[in-house]
Amino acid sequence: MTSLTRTEARGRAATVDRPRYAVELDLTHGETTFASRTVLTFAATPGETTFVDLKATELLEATLNGEPLPAEAFAHGRLQLTGLAADNELVVRATMSFSRDGSGLHRAVDPADGEHYVYGHSFMDAAPRVFACFDQPDLKAPCTFTVTAPSDWVVIGNGAATREGDVWHLAETAPIATYFTSICAGPYVSVTDEHDGIPLGLFARRSVQAQLEANAPRVLEVTRRSFDYFHELFGIRYPFGKYDQVWVPEFNAGAMENPGCVVLRDEYLFRSRVTGAELLSRDNTVSHEMAHMWFGDLVTLAWWDDLWLNESFAEYMASRCVVGTGLYPDAWSDQGIVRKAWGYSAERSPSTHPVAGNGSEDALAALQNFDGISYAKGSAVLRQLIAYIGDDAFVAGVRDYLQRHAHGNAQMSDFFAAMERAHGASLTAWTDAWLRTAGLDAIRVDVDWDDESDVVRRAEVVKVAPEAHPAQRSHALDVAGWTDGEEVVRARLTLDEDRRVVHELLDRPRPAIIVPNASDLTWATVVLDEDTLRRLPEQLAQVDDLAARVVLWNALRDGVALATVDPRLVVDVFAASWPLELDDSVLSAVGRYVPDVVVAVYLPADERPLARERVADAGAAALQAAEPGSTRALAAARVVASTSRDEELLRRWYAGRELPAGLAGDADFRWLVATTLAGDGALSVAELEEAHAADATVAGTLAWLGARAARPLSEDKAWAWAELTEQRGRSNHEMNALAGAFWRSGDTAVLRPYVERYFADVPAMCAWVGDDAMARVAKLAYPVQLAEPETLQRSQAAQGRSDLTAAVRRGIVDQESVLRQVLLSRDTYRG
Repeated sequence: MTSLTRTEARGRAATVDRPRYAVELDLTHGETTFASRTVLTFAATPGETTFVDLKATELLEATLNGEPLPAEAFAHGRLQLTGLAADNELVVRATMSFSRDGSGLHRAVDPADGEHYVYGHSFMDAAPRVFACFDQPDLKAPCTFTVTAPSDWVVIGNGAATREGDVWHLAETAPIATYFTSICAGPYVSVTDEHDGIPLGLFARRSVQAQLEANAPRVLEVTRRSFDYFHELFGIRYPFGKYDQVWVPEFNAGAMENPGCVVLRDEYLFRSRVTGAELLSRDNTVSHEMAHMWFGDLVTLAWWDDLWLNESFAEYMASRCVVGTGLYPDAWSDQGIVRKAWGYSAERSPSTHPVAGNGSEDALAALQNFDGISYAKGSAVLRQLIAYIGDDAFVAGVRDYLQRHAHGNAQMSDFFAAMERAHGASLTAWTDAWLRTAGLDAIRVDVDWDDESDVVRRAEVVKVAPEAHPAQRSHALDVAGWTDGEEVVRARLTLDEDRRVVHELLDRPRPAIIVPNASDLTWATVVLDEDTLRRLPEQLAQVDDLAARVVLWNALRDGVALATVDPRLVVDVFAASWPLELDDSVLSAVGRYVPDVVVAVYLPADERPLARERVADAGAAALQAAEPGSTRALAAARVVASTSRDEELLRRWYAGRELPAGLAGDADFRWLVATTLAGDGALSVAELEEAHAADATVAGTLAWLGARAARPLSEDKAWAWAELTEQRGRSNHEMNALAGAFWRSGDTAVLRPYVERYFADVPAMCAWVGDDAMARVAKLAYPVQLAEPETLQRSQAAQGRSDLTAAVRRGIVDQESVLRQVLLSRDTYRG
């Protein structure tokens, strides 16, 4: 299939105007295909030629202005239209296929009861897998859907639904981009409500009705507060009528902001105990998707190089909302330890790109830029913009932008024209440095002090721009210092030059630790001085400033990746500090990062057992110190369950005996224990099959696949690899479960043959797996845990191939950069 280029989109937008869709879908034709009929009316330049996008299994009929189109007009996912009139009607009747990769109309079977569910994900270039359309964001159109479905199914879509027998009529929408259209159908159950005149609906699979009802009060509270907050902030009411949120199985992303029909992954309907960080993640996602109703849906980007106008703003606005409404006062720290850490990693990759103007020349290339830069860096840059022009000017500019471009499209110049009107001055230099240039500065504090008196004689904060992406960025930040838990200095400053004296540090005793960007206000790599690094194991836990602790953990993470911090030091800091941490987000994020990345990837294989024991001991210490049944206790128990080598303890927990308080009957915790036991070869295939039979749910099936793939023997790896790369019936989430657990255990001799197979077998999966799903599979299945020069050689050779899709190439490029980081770290810090 051909991917739409920017040049083609411009040409088509210049030819056609005022499109309107009436789409009929019949979902009663079986489990593999459905019928689609599109009536597309549009104005055009008379005599011109254009095309519609159509990814049909079979084209049955196509007429333009009453005249049949020839068979040869349909090829490579496009239907050519010639001899256009001033006003046109295109009718297309086709057979379409349900997908298993999370795009188009995805059809899933709930293993708990055998019921079938359909959801529509038209994102990027998937809408033509559902109906014939001008699939580009700047040809927004009203849409009407009529859906025929089995008699016991419910149909939800962008417009309000009415039913006549088995036929559902969805009200015409306001003008929306094709990538926002969605149809969800199946025996969904619901919880309904209303707020401020807006009908609210929550929908989920029938088998998880109890989970839906248990989670609904909190979700509805977040929904109501977010509506109130955004209505006041933007000065524009929600413009799309009703507001449904549908939790669906096997969704590729966290959620999708379809107006009136937000789709979310149903893992967010928690069935087990969760930490505060997980609850925040879900609730932040609810607010994030609502922010898109204004940034993305009401005002839509003109082309994908302005993706940041959608994602950076939703990312920023969601955190602002959950903080501003009092739902999560510390959400900015969660943004730092989770999202900014993700973004910093993306900046280190060769695939880094500017926040805006990312050069997406076609739709599939643009898909690769839905990453930590477009989300996390963009959000952080908006905070810097506010520090630069003030919040009042920022809010005024946002309102101006939304009002001027409501129900239309906009680009970067439109947004900054509004900001400059509010600010009263040009922002060109600022946007060039922060938005049009990739890379991030490194910021450190250079300190000299008298050895005898410990008094500081020189202190300068230093900014170093990356050689590959030089820019003059202005940073609003602070520098703070602590000694034995007491904050002894804090300097707030704007760093325009390359270095600046920190007068507040001079002529006073050197703090035990000095933290640049202590309030986590700017976007930069924080480089800690050697004395601070040396004293972190004893000092970090005593710092009572949450933002500073986040900055310190991110500095360690960045230092490991850049080979400026020994990963063994991170284990030391974890062992000393993590058991005393009180913040849920830090506990959860660091509790995953240290065992899963530092220990399992960066440390040499012969050092991992001891490091794993130290991590498990820290988890046990935190569990003992935590209040029984608290979220802190849950985070600690998970660390123990995932790292302990005490088979007797894990066996007792697996059997449901002597569990930490609150975890009796917790299916997800039991699977975590099972995966650790399986990875150590201590849980048999038969035992895993028995556990799966007892939890034959979507979540249980995914957990079983991961535990099964984690088993270390050669026959286990052969089974898992075949299930991943040869079994075409596996869903996107099932492939992720297999790929994510494959490399976590097994002797090097057992795993090494699969390095070569990765570069042969995974790209071949593109024949039946879509790009959105393949992006995740390619990343998860990459053999970064087998960090050897031979792995790097095979990876480099693979990049020379011309047959890699953009998604697979991006996965290889990004993971190869991590592989290089691991090899450099081991070479720098040889044990």
